Amino acid sequence: MDAPFSIQWTHRLRFSVNPFAKHDVLDTLCKELLPIKILVVVDDGLAESNQAFIDSLHAWCSRTEQVCASPLVVAGGEKTKNSFDTVDLILEAVNTYSICRKSCIIAIGGGAVLDAVGFAASIAHRGVPIIRMPSTSLSQGDSGVGVKNGINHFGKKNFIGTFNPPFAVVNDITLLKSLPDEHWRAGLSEAIKVALIKDSDLFDEITTNADALNNRDIKAMESVLKQSALLHLQHITNGGDPFETLESRPLDFGHWSAHKLEQLTDYEVSHGDAVAIGLSIDLLCSVKLGTLNEDIASRTISLLKQLGFPTMHTELSNPELLLGIEEFRQHLGGKLTLLMLKDMQEPVDIHELDASIVRQAIAELM
Repeated sequence: MDAPFSIQWTHRLRFSVNPFAKHDVLDTLCKELLPIKILVVVDDGLAESNQAFIDSLHAWCSRTEQVCASPLVVAGGEKTKNSFDTVDLILEAVNTYSICRKSCIIAIGGGAVLDAVGFAASIAHRGVPIIRMPSTSLSQGDSGVGVKNGINHFGKKNFIGTFNPPFAVVNDITLLKSLPDEHWRAGLSEAIKVALIKDSDLFDEITTNADALNNRDIKAMESVLKQSALLHLQHITNGGDPFETLESRPLDFGHWSAHKLEQLTDYEVSHGDAVAIGLSIDLLCSVKLGTLNEDIASRTISLLKQLGFPTMHTELSNPELLLGIEEFRQHLGGKLTLLMLKDMQEPVDIHELDASIVRQAIAELM
């Protein structure tokens, strides 16, 4: 007997400039969730660079009776996903403080911390609710809004992980003010990616405001990241296959080579930079496959360079880079499906990509 069923879920995305203020976002979310206990986890990079934020966090924890311990500080950056250390640390805290499925974990940090803490939350008691507070441009505009969690294993990105929607995501744009330039711009490569696929107006806005973004104009960045986050949210909630049961992964345009490049450089190349390089490769592949006008590829690569992103790396000549295509297929399963572009807002799936095309694209970038 087949008995189809569905589960209703609400994805809550909130924007705030002071989430710890009384009656602001976190207080409101906690009233809605009514957690028995709250465990707070913080990225060490944020803890070391933004004392004002940490002071506000500690004040909120002190007046919120459900908070069961001082914020747990964990290693940030991709290194936190390269072992089980952070996951074990979270699971140990869940056990020590008797965190249950009627409790809540609040994860504050960059995308890697959100991935690792989210994975731990999803396997503890088969799922402890989590509130994400992304602290980088990359996580506020892209990964922090998604439903995926995971860590790296066997030298492969996100080899172990789960799909587990957060109870809520809280974006505080003021967190970006303390970021170094590389992390400030990192989210723009993912914003350009989603703009190419879904919103040409956003692409034009990024192009128009490139100088302002380079000069760390917070209003310009807030506008771009908010639109990027909402486009990702709409994709997840409006039939965009959030759990990747279909063949295509449209939000992973440019990512087959980006993920492999990160692994080949032992994650010295950041995800934002790797995506910029991956986009450049796939845009030129689209041109060489005859699906895309050269002008769009040229404009996008020029924009990436203007924003300070690299569009090449010496490891692009490493033959192992091409293994990323098969690893991308294995990660999803079934036949290979890569997204290329026909035009702005006109993605197209392809099911094979000849190595010679990739080599030609890389040669053009080098």
